[in-house]
Amino acid sequence: MTAHVHQFLCLKDNYGVLLHDSVTGSTAAIDAPEAQPILDALDQKGWTLTDILVTHHHADHVQGIPGLKARFPEARVVAPAKEASKIGNVALEVAEDEIVSVGKLKAKVLETPGHTAGHVVYWFEDESLLFAGDTLFPLGCGRVLETPLPIMLTSLLKLTRLPIETLVYCGHEYTLSNARFALTVDPENALLQSRFLDVEALRKDDKPTVPTTIALEVATNPFLRAGDPTLQRSIGMAGADPTAVFVELRERKNRA
Repeated sequence: MTAHVHQFLCLKDNYGVLLHDSVTGSTAAIDAPEAQPILDALDQKGWTLTDILVTHHHADHVQGIPGLKARFPEARVVAPAKEASKIGNVALEVAEDEIVSVGKLKAKVLETPGHTAGHVVYWFEDESLLFAGDTLFPLGCGRVLETPLPIMLTSLLKLTRLPIETLVYCGHEYTLSNARFALTVDPENALLQSRFLDVEALRKDDKPTVPTTIALEVATNPFLRAGDPTLQRSIGMAGADPTAVFVELRERKNRA
């Protein structure tokens, strides 16, 4: 394995993530929620920042960029073309199916609008890694802010078509609250019940619940299960269109 991932907390519940290619020494930060913890992690690992891969324009994902550039002025900022004007310092604007290299590691860019209109994720196919930003969370999905709700479902379903073993890193530690909500809409899901206990134990010990996998999310994440008859019955929408079910789930979560 030449790819090494280092995850750590930033701000209150954001995750900072570094991806390092041991062959070339290249290192990417996935988003930049807060400069100092990222700089501290780089120092701890002895890595040099070469790239910043931005998923979307929200401040808690980009506000650390100036501080990182002050220390590593040559670091390349990669960002979605549709949001580059809101981010600043962007050296490479990317869109659907384009390839981004971090040393010898190569990511395919997937556009996943919903949380923001121009949100992208980075899929390193050979390494089975997905950096999902605020699109997909363990047992949840991002709040839909800049598009109609069904657009987010389309983005999520795109991610379910990735290989099931893909490790998914995301922008926040939200899993315990997501798990509690998931049980209210999918209470008969035995795997979800077991996962809730695992998540509860991890958070009690202040341990991360990220990364997850595509397989685990498909089996337990209610926002990926809008077409499941058991879930539909549990929320009083048996036989409904999955899009309508997703909209109902997201609106319930917004009110939770």
